[in-house]
Amino acid sequence: MTSTTTREGRAATAGRSSRGGRKLATLALLTPALLGLVIFFVYPLIASVYYSFTRFDLVSAPQWIGLRNYVYLFTQDPNVWTATVNTLWFIVFWVPAKLVFALLIAGLLARAKKASGIWRTIFYLPALVPPVASVVAFVFLFNPGTGPVNQILKVFGIQGPLWFNDPAWSKPSLVLLGIWVMGDIMIIFLAALLDVPREQYEAASLDGANGLQQVRYVTVPSIGPVLLFALITGVIAAVQYFTEAAVASGVASGKAVVGEGIGSNIGYPDQSLLTYTQWLYVRGFSTYQLGYASALAVILFIVSSAILIVLLRRFKAFTPEGAQ
Repeated sequence: MTSTTTREGRAATAGRSSRGGRKLATLALLTPALLGLVIFFVYPLIASVYYSFTRFDLVSAPQWIGLRNYVYLFTQDPNVWTATVNTLWFIVFWVPAKLVFALLIAGLLARAKKASGIWRTIFYLPALVPPVASVVAFVFLFNPGTGPVNQILKVFGIQGPLWFNDPAWSKPSLVLLGIWVMGDIMIIFLAALLDVPREQYEAASLDGANGLQQVRYVTVPSIGPVLLFALITGVIAAVQYFTEAAVASGVASGKAVVGEGIGSNIGYPDQSLLTYTQWLYVRGFSTYQLGYASALAVILFIVSSAILIVLLRRFKAFTPEGAQ
């Protein structure tokens, strides 16, 4: 009896040692990722929250001023609401347009029989163009005076708009740019569509479902998680929309350099392309109001997190059943 108890005790001790060793090995493997998370996310987040309650110009020591930055943000900043409305516009129009066209092109490529590889390459190539280069090219193409687009429209007797020089057309012009570079999302949609079992379409067809009904009841439920992923990443990109709008404003106004202080090119034309992150950048790194810029960043983080939670709950992605 004593010998049996001793063997059981040794086995239990060995099992605990083995589990402890596996935990240490797992922790060692996770250490680089955890350090990166702490250094590049947790610490900057905590520092931003602290600086948002201070007056800080990156040269002198931060001075605690309480909620003054937030009060100024919500009640006195003349441009923050314009920037917020423009950013919301991109979320409402830019994201759906890019996703819809990417899904349509992916659907056509999934049905292509001949030269499908060539067409996939053609539609994906614009996504490889650097953002700055693509914006400069688009501003040139849509130049109201000498651009090829308006010249072609003139041949058909159509007076082209001012595009990037018109507040009413500047944001739609960037939507066209977003549609042109939708190759990255298109490839993801294409892979998801090709993964849908053909038997489901055949069964739906036998049940009398037409093309639209097959899309609604077979395609969309099958690629639902991919659609959710594309929507979330698109919204995050729209909330942080910066490079394309800033470069378009600078090039269209004749000033191609971004970040040379506050000038008439910021948000050109007529602040129609002034996004939230642009205004955050200007207040932080042009006027060196790092405390106020931190307050803007904290609000951006809170709003982005809230949008993410709403989307996940709306599509029931918190549960395995909702992800199916």
